[in-house]
Amino acid sequence: MSRNTPAASNSLTVRVRLANKPGMLGRITSAIGEAGGDIGAVDVVEAGQKEMTRDITFKASDEAHGQAIVDRLRQEPDVTVVNVSDRTFLMHLGGKIEVNGRVAVKTRDDLSMAYTPGVARVCMAIHDDPEKVYNLTIKQHTVAVVTDGSAVLGLGDIGPAAALPVMEGKCLIFKAFAGVDAFPIALATKDVDEIVRTVKAISPVFGGINLEDISAPRCFEIEERLQADLDIPVFHDDQHGTAVVTLAALLNALKVVNKKLNDVKIVFTGAGASVIATAKLMMLEGARNIIACDRAGALYRGRTENMNPMKVWFAEHTNAEGIRGTVRDAMVGADVFIGLSGPGVVKVDDLGAMHRDAIIFAMANPTPEIMPEEAGKYVRVMATGRSDYPNQINNSCGFPGFFKGLFDVRARKVNDEMKLAAAHALANIVADGELSEEYITPSMFDPRVVPAVASAVADAAVRTGVARRKRG
Repeated sequence: MSRNTPAASNSLTVRVRLANKPGMLGRITSAIGEAGGDIGAVDVVEAGQKEMTRDITFKASDEAHGQAIVDRLRQEPDVTVVNVSDRTFLMHLGGKIEVNGRVAVKTRDDLSMAYTPGVARVCMAIHDDPEKVYNLTIKQHTVAVVTDGSAVLGLGDIGPAAALPVMEGKCLIFKAFAGVDAFPIALATKDVDEIVRTVKAISPVFGGINLEDISAPRCFEIEERLQADLDIPVFHDDQHGTAVVTLAALLNALKVVNKKLNDVKIVFTGAGASVIATAKLMMLEGARNIIACDRAGALYRGRTENMNPMKVWFAEHTNAEGIRGTVRDAMVGADVFIGLSGPGVVKVDDLGAMHRDAIIFAMANPTPEIMPEEAGKYVRVMATGRSDYPNQINNSCGFPGFFKGLFDVRARKVNDEMKLAAAHALANIVADGELSEEYITPSMFDPRVVPAVASAVADAAVRTGVARRKRG
C-alpha cells in the first residue's frame, strides 16, 4: 500500500454525459483507473437514444489527485463532465448533528406539561433538591465538547469556526457509539481565564466536559483549574484519550514480542499534551525508561532551549541516562517508538538503531512519522492512526465508552485509576489467541468496545469514591 492510496475521505461523484454507444463506459472507467482512481459505483441517471448520463463515484488519494482524475475525464472525446460532487463535503452540508425532542408535543395537555405551566413544578423540585437535575434534565447524558481551535490535529491553529466540523464529528461519534448526547462549544478566545470562566458558566447544563484541540501548555492549566472548580468530570481527550488507547495497544504489542513494559526503552517524538499524558500513564503502569524528543532534540534534565513548565517536569522525570542529541541518538537501543508529532520525523536508518522486534506506533495524522511500507524489515509490530492500515490506534475506542462509564455512576471527577482500567479493558478485548502483529487493538466498530470501557471506568469510579451512585 503506497502513501497515495485512494481513500473514502477523498471520494468524488462525477456526473458525466456521454454518447450512448458501445465501449463508452469502458473508456471512462479505464481513464479513471489509469489515473489512479478507485471506482466504487456506477449509476445510470438518464438514458436516451443518443446520449446517456451516469454518476460515477471513485476514491482519490487527496484533493489534487481527485482534480487530476476529473481533468483526465474532461479530455475524453464524446464525454461531458456535467457536475462534480465531493462526498465528504456533502456529508457536512448543514452540519452533522441536530437536536431532536424526546417527547411529542401534539396537544394542549402535552404543551402544558412540557412547558408552562407544568414545567414550573419540575423547576422547583430541582431548586429544592439540586441532585434531581440529573433525573429531570439532559444533564445526565450530555457532554460539552469545548475547543478554541488552537491545536486541531494535523491542522494547527485554525480558529474556533474552522474547528467546528471536527467538534461536530466528535459529537456524532459520542451519539453513534455510546448513546451520549454531545454539543460543540467553539470559543472565540484563547485567554485561559476567559475559557475557564466560560466553561464554568455553562457547566450546569452538562454532565461532563470534553476539552479538545487546545494548545499546550494552556490546556494543562485549563484542565487542572476546571477539575478543581467543577463537580462534574473534565476530560482532555487529546491527553487522556490518547494515553488510554495507546497504552492499551502497547500492552498487547508487548505480548506479541514477548517483552515487559518495565524492561523496554520507549522513545516519543513530540512533547505536547498527548505525549506527556501518555508517558505519565505508561509510567503509572510500570514503564521506567522513557525519552521524548521535540524539535530541539531529546528532553533532558537541565535543558533550557524550547522549554515550558510541563517539559521541565517531563525532563526531570524521564531520560534517567541524560541522553542528549537528535531523535536518532535517542532511538539507539530503543524497543518502542511512539510518534505523536508530524510526518517524516523518523527515517528508516533511525529504526535500524533499535533493538530487534521493534514496536512502531507512528500516529501522526493524516501522514505518519514514517509510513508502514518504509519501516519494512526493522519493525515487528506497526500501528498508525489511519484506518487504511492494520492496527489503527484511534481515540474513538476510548472517549465514547469512557464518558458512558462516567455517566452511568454520575462521577464527579476523572482520575488515573479510571484511565488505567479503561486501557486494560480495551486491551483485553483482543484475546491472547487472537493477538498478532496485525491485530493488537480492536476496531472502534467492535460492539464490545464501549461496554467494556464503560464498565471498567464506572467500576473504577465507584472503587475510588468519586461516583454519586453505584451502577444500576
